[in-house]
Amino acid sequence: MIREPHSALIILRSLLYSSLIINSSSYIKLGRAFLYNLTSKKCFCSARFPQSHSLILTLDSCPSVSNCLAVHARVIKFCYINDDFIGDRLVSHYVKLDHNEDANKLFDEIPLKDLVSWNSLLSGFSRKGHLGNCLNVFSRLRIEGGVEPNEVTLISIVSACTDKGARDEGKFIHGFAFKTGYLEKTKVVNSLINMYGKFGALDSASELIRTMQVPNLISWNSILSVHAQNGLSNEVMSLFRSMRRDGIGPDQATMVSIFQGCNEMGIAKQVETIHVYTFKCGFAEDIRVMTSLLISYAKSGRLNAGKQVFGEMKARDRVTWTAMLASYAMHGCGNGAIELFESMVKDGVDPDHVTFTHLLNACSHSGLIVAGNKYFKNMYEVYGIEPRLDHYSCMVDLLGRLGLLEDAYGLIKSMPMQPNAGVWGALLGACRIFHNIELGQQVAEQLFALDPTDHRNYVMLSNIYAASGLWRNASKIRSLMKERGLVSIPGCSLIEHENKVYRFVAGDCSHPESDKIYAKLEQLIARILKAGFVRQTQFVLHDVDEYMKEDMINKHSEKLAIAFGLLVSSKGMPITIIKNLRICGDCHSMAKLVSLVENRTIIIRDLKRFHHFADGMCSCGDYW
Repeated sequence: MIREPHSALIILRSLLYSSLIINSSSYIKLGRAFLYNLTSKKCFCSARFPQSHSLILTLDSCPSVSNCLAVHARVIKFCYINDDFIGDRLVSHYVKLDHNEDANKLFDEIPLKDLVSWNSLLSGFSRKGHLGNCLNVFSRLRIEGGVEPNEVTLISIVSACTDKGARDEGKFIHGFAFKTGYLEKTKVVNSLINMYGKFGALDSASELIRTMQVPNLISWNSILSVHAQNGLSNEVMSLFRSMRRDGIGPDQATMVSIFQGCNEMGIAKQVETIHVYTFKCGFAEDIRVMTSLLISYAKSGRLNAGKQVFGEMKARDRVTWTAMLASYAMHGCGNGAIELFESMVKDGVDPDHVTFTHLLNACSHSGLIVAGNKYFKNMYEVYGIEPRLDHYSCMVDLLGRLGLLEDAYGLIKSMPMQPNAGVWGALLGACRIFHNIELGQQVAEQLFALDPTDHRNYVMLSNIYAASGLWRNASKIRSLMKERGLVSIPGCSLIEHENKVYRFVAGDCSHPESDKIYAKLEQLIARILKAGFVRQTQFVLHDVDEYMKEDMINKHSEKLAIAFGLLVSSKGMPITIIKNLRICGDCHSMAKLVSLVENRTIIIRDLKRFHHFADGMCSCGDYW
């Protein structure tokens, strides 16, 4: 009776090292078998105990603290506390289960601590994001450990600093690495590059890679990634060229970062160039790379090119389908998004919550209220997916854009969770469109309470007041912004010409050819006025006379970018503009008529979506 559990453990331990163990699921099943035997009464009565290999396997399969304590008891009883790192593994497991007190107590009881022991505790705290505990262990290691930290030690602390946004602590570890010579270790430098990138300190990240003796592919990928995440497209391409000059070939992560960098600028020619390079490097069948490519085409205004990439892919996963669906939503193709979704389900690919976010967003951008309600309902009833905050935000936006403000407000009140800024913000945007001052005030108060530092909410409420001529109220909101040190982001428009990106702001005179740009703009305005253009000066949210309003609205950044594009591009070529804010109604009307009188396609990507202007019409159907 006593030997049976022990015999089973020996057999299972033997299997662990045999060819029968081929995957992690087998490993887990074995561990659970050990755990069952270990916690049974027979095993606890046993005078014998399996060897430490079996113990480690059992420990790694412990799902709860009670199981961990059972293993701990046996470890103490059979004096395995310092055998084969069992003590270290126990410490790590306690941290993993958020029992830090037990982890620290056990760690203190381990009689012979080496660097592996210290790193086990430290890396456990790092993975759980416990920066304070990490720093405390690091301090103790230096004072009482009797061993020197190694690169694993530093990487663990840097990772915790990155997760917590701890700049000062991260700089301290950087200084320690410099003093102790660990900046010669590539992995340490890579972790520091990633940290500074997450902090937005790109100069520090770039300086690190410049001082590396031999940056490897991971180093280059780290620096490319952090620049791409911060929207620095030009820097991404420059770094990529430096990487190639160093003889380093790209991998999947490299290509994804490059496409991510392209997305911010929306330069179609650049995407085409990288597309060719992608095929030359043999990534034509890499799902992740090709998915990034189709996203880049969509974000550069080339939806059809993205659809072609999607159609030519031999294999597609859920991320690919969702990316294509998001592209349809971005371009306001609600019906196309619905057709794609149905094809996805028919193809046997199960949607997830991200898929439904983009599907509902597509319905919102096209005003498809019936379809939106249907899919919002089907999320749970058909696919078993509980609606999240993003889905409620899309539905509030859908109802609000159709003027159903009370229905949108009622949906918010019926939510099973607390609405966040995204949900309230969608309703505030609808209040601005339909000039609902009373509801707008209530919603703005909710947003101010949720995040008093978000300048966008103050600007939105101020604009609601200004559009209704309530200049005193608008002024009070602007003054409140100043008191709280908040600054609104100025609108700007970007346009590419001959591989260079030009940036325009309202009333911009910085371009060397400003005189020609303004002359072209005056000519355009004269032509579209004859074609029936009516200025919409209500979009000038300043208390000035009508003449000043006309002068101000004529100098919006979109208009300057359109005039520049017409001056420098060949006749008949499309003009693509990237706008950092939502396009105003006057610029929208102007772009429609310019596309007619100039016989040009004008593509404008604003904060919300794409607008394709052609023959005096916009793809959004004047619904945005």
